[in-house]
Amino acid sequence: MAAQAPDGIVIIDGEGLIRYWNRGAERIFGFAAADVAGRSLDVIIPEKHRKRHWDGFEEAMDRGSTKYGAADLLAVPALAADGRKLSIEFSVVLLPGPDGSTYVGAVIRDVTARRERELERMRRRAEATV
Repeated sequence: MAAQAPDGIVIIDGEGLIRYWNRGAERIFGFAAADVAGRSLDVIIPEKHRKRHWDGFEEAMDRGSTKYGAADLLAVPALAADGRKLSIEFSVVLLPGPDGSTYVGAVIRDVTARRERELERMRRRAEATV
């Protein structure tokens, strides 16, 4: 199921290296699983957001827990393989590895088109009130 899910399913290890990347992630980001395996998650994180991401990642690894609950849906910008900017939403969980190490799993959805429609509606409303 995970391999064929339409949403992206990505798992990274405690060093932030990609260990699992399903077909949904391939479709969303445009990177083949073989091309990102073992690479840093930086391949999809815009440069200006990397420090904040890695600071939060390190805090979660140190604590052994994430500050986000099961019902939390995070919304962040991301990058596609061709350089396009994406808007994604995702949920995140910490996963115990077989050797006692911690992995991070995320289920990701591309919401770029929806976000663009929302911004366009807001722009039109603002113009109508001027």
